[in-house]
Amino acid sequence: MKPFSLSNDRILLRAPEPKDIAVMLRFENDAEELEATSAATGPYSRYQMERYIRNNTNDIFTDHELRYMIACEREGQQEVVGMVDVFNFDPRHRKAEVGILVSRPFRRQGIASEALRLVAGHCFQWIGMHQLYAYVRADNTPCLHLFLREGFVQAGRLQDWVAQGHRYHDAVILQKLG
Repeated sequence: MKPFSLSNDRILLRAPEPKDIAVMLRFENDAEELEATSAATGPYSRYQMERYIRNNTNDIFTDHELRYMIACEREGQQEVVGMVDVFNFDPRHRKAEVGILVSRPFRRQGIASEALRLVAGHCFQWIGMHQLYAYVRADNTPCLHLFLREGFVQAGRLQDWVAQGHRYHDAVILQKLG
């Protein structure tokens, strides 16, 4: 019997653990990333991250989301280099939004592509989803290329969708059918 795994030869996607709180806080509270991509209106606390990990069942039908830490093997140790989230799950229509963040030093190495491929395969083949979608700022060319490379198609453009300071930016909605 093959064990259940979301991994390949290079990366492992796994559920968050208490040891990940510091890196999760770093990702979630990065002002530059938040301003450009997040709907959060304030920073997350250690208490909130602990509570999230403690209460999360890792069942998308219960939590309506899945979060995976993207880990790579480095010098014999597992290092978390990013996160991928599947959220806003709609069980009736079998669709969910997907978002991905890879730490700056690990970008442009194919890690995001591999993680997106693994999570999409899991969602379509294991969970039985029909569709994944993502909103990406129209000026975020690397992220747009990532999703397009992984089989997502541009479904539309939303004007002034993301506020950054006193400016608004368009967003592209991308979708992939299973």
